[in-house]
Amino acid sequence: MNKLLAEEMYYLMTLGRKFEYAAKENYMKGNVSGFLHLDIGQEALSVGAMKAFEKGDVFATYREHVMAMARGIEPKAVMAELFGKAEGVSGGKGGSMHLFEPSRFFYGGDAIVGGHIPNAVGCAYARDLQGSDDGVMVIFGDGATNGGAFFESLNIAATHKLPLLFLCENNEYAIGTNIKRSAPFREQAKKAEPYMLTQSVDGMDVEAVYEAVSTARKQIEEGHGPIFLEAFTCRYEGHSVSDSNAYRSAQEMKHCKAKDAIEHFKVRLHEKWMCSDAEIEALEAKAQKAVDEAVTFAENATEPNAAALFEHVFVEEV
Repeated sequence: MNKLLAEEMYYLMTLGRKFEYAAKENYMKGNVSGFLHLDIGQEALSVGAMKAFEKGDVFATYREHVMAMARGIEPKAVMAELFGKAEGVSGGKGGSMHLFEPSRFFYGGDAIVGGHIPNAVGCAYARDLQGSDDGVMVIFGDGATNGGAFFESLNIAATHKLPLLFLCENNEYAIGTNIKRSAPFREQAKKAEPYMLTQSVDGMDVEAVYEAVSTARKQIEEGHGPIFLEAFTCRYEGHSVSDSNAYRSAQEMKHCKAKDAIEHFKVRLHEKWMCSDAEIEALEAKAQKAVDEAVTFAENATEPNAAALFEHVFVEEV
């Protein structure tokens, strides 16, 4: 990693947090409908993983706004999608949970918990058959590791030695259920140990995430996959905007926010990369400007035509 990349990741994390707060505000105003799952607190994992896995296919969870932007999708297109507008990345038909951009190899957002994991296995199998050097990364929460499709996916991926990185986003809550009530242990990587190499990383440290995912990506591209990487992180909001987060104590949240990834990385920018206050403030101002422009763009974007409901329903004949 160099200073330029460090600054980019700080910008993307800051952009992500400001974007999420703007999305929440517009949800309250009624501009965003449906479900809205915010990534506030988990920006280090989302940004670090995306920047480390720029080559290859990515399957993400429905908490994917920050991941999408870190993957290179314009904030305007993401916000417009949340607003349900035609200029949205999915044409206004996907909303918050279905940001999809094949040109970026980003197949993000699946409303079914863990539903995207078998799809990622299929993609990795296709990559392997094609003799491609590119790998596949699938990101999922700790709650998804309790589903049957998760274990089936581990088994198929391991049996065929597929170039697949399983990245578990362990924030210790499946919606509002603490991991202690749904699993016999905190480390969900233990479930994958019989199948493949497992590793863990501090998901609140963007540099650590970047290095861990970079290393794992190289390993699977060299034929040493699949690999299971578990990142321990913390979300600040409830499961979705409609979730009051009342099941977590003030003490727990205080401990969680004391590890804030953005604030800690800001210190590192000063001490390790010798960034000045002016340089950091410029990155923050750039992020705020991008969010403000995204909201204005989404507000003025057009509503989808009713005929769009019938598009992409059937495969067109060649």
